[in-house]
Amino acid sequence: MIFFSMSIRHRFLPFLVLCSLLFSGAGCGTSKAEQEAEKPVKLKVWRVFDEENTLKPVMDAYQKIHPNVSFEYRILRSDEYENELIRAFATGTGPDIFSIHNTWVNAYKDLIFPLPETLKIPYSEMKGTIKKEKVTTVREEKTITPRQVKDQFVDAVAEDVVQEYQSNPKENPKPTIFGLPLSVDTLALFYNKDLLNTVGIAEPPKTWKDFQDQTKKLTRFDNTNKIIQSGAAIGTSKNVERAFDILSVLMMQNGTTMADNGHATFATETDGTFPGTDALRFYTDFANPTKEVYSWNTEQTGSFQAFASGKTAFFLGYSYHIPLLKAQAPKLNMSVTTIPQIISDGRIVNYANYWVETVAKASKNTKWAWDFIQFVTGEKQVPLYLDEAKKPTARRSLIIKQMEDEDINVFVGQLLTAKSWYRGKDMTVVEQIFNQMIDDTLAGTEKLEDILKQAQTKVNQTY
Repeated sequence: MIFFSMSIRHRFLPFLVLCSLLFSGAGCGTSKAEQEAEKPVKLKVWRVFDEENTLKPVMDAYQKIHPNVSFEYRILRSDEYENELIRAFATGTGPDIFSIHNTWVNAYKDLIFPLPETLKIPYSEMKGTIKKEKVTTVREEKTITPRQVKDQFVDAVAEDVVQEYQSNPKENPKPTIFGLPLSVDTLALFYNKDLLNTVGIAEPPKTWKDFQDQTKKLTRFDNTNKIIQSGAAIGTSKNVERAFDILSVLMMQNGTTMADNGHATFATETDGTFPGTDALRFYTDFANPTKEVYSWNTEQTGSFQAFASGKTAFFLGYSYHIPLLKAQAPKLNMSVTTIPQIISDGRIVNYANYWVETVAKASKNTKWAWDFIQFVTGEKQVPLYLDEAKKPTARRSLIIKQMEDEDINVFVGQLLTAKSWYRGKDMTVVEQIFNQMIDDTLAGTEKLEDILKQAQTKVNQTY
């Protein structure tokens, strides 16, 4: 009986080996490329603000090319986002693709898998004239280069996402891409047309001098000098949305060098003057009861809410505020214009505020994640997102087309002159420092130069 069993095994051994090969995928006509192209990949995507429908058209387009890829999309509140990210990365449950603010790149640098110079991605396509057959190949494709980022995106982008990086200890650091944006927003001036019409102002201000003059006309007080109608929601810290951005752009417009060689320099003397100090004084004058332009104080509700409820004539904000205002105040007779400049025919400086998409170092799907980011931010596919989200482009080639969109053309028109400046490791702390700088100025207990220097020292501790 034992002899019979052994002979059966020897006679069927080749057959068993063949079956094993067939079931394992080898020897049955399935190449390694085909196996990779058919292997299911789920990309976990974490973002802020945008609902899934804004990216769904692009995700659908990507899945037509790579049907093996699926997406798990999660949107988080801005106030919980960073804590959730850190917790998820610590427990190994983080996303493959996640959004970071343009001022966070250096803070998250150690958690990012930077864009490699090439990606090997499998593609399947039908070939043949009479008899169609699926052909799968693995293509090694060059990725977008730092130089192409500079050429194809608005200037603010390369300044933030291209960083020196040493991937190999034996090689010198070289410019490397740490993220790519879908959109870039710019700070603009919202105004209440009814309030301007009432005092006979036909056009919104083009310069900050015009802004001051119009604010004085628009602000109304009761007999106790209490503000009953604000001309402009500007001058304080905590109840002005994006006070950091507003003060920053005032400083930059005034010729302040905000940072240099990885250090804050906004308190530095320039040509015998302190332009940063002058900008800080200009900003806080609007919340100083002794000044003619006094139109705002800490007793006012938040600047966005005040504008939405018709209690202030001017509000500085971004394109993302438009749908919020339309939802909250559908009858508000408002419009948007470019942010004022120091002089109308001089050097123009605008402020950029945006998010970039990047890949987690802990991801097991880094090549697929970066391939999708390149796809979704590319010139051909990103309009699908921009049209759905109603946001300004980050790509130069799409600016002219977007200028036709009256809802966002003001923000788009400022893109080529938009900048940001902070590239340290703790934007939250820096915003608190700027808020304290504003509060200390309004308190009037210290010299402006000293307040600015103290703030500069504290900001440098975050680099």
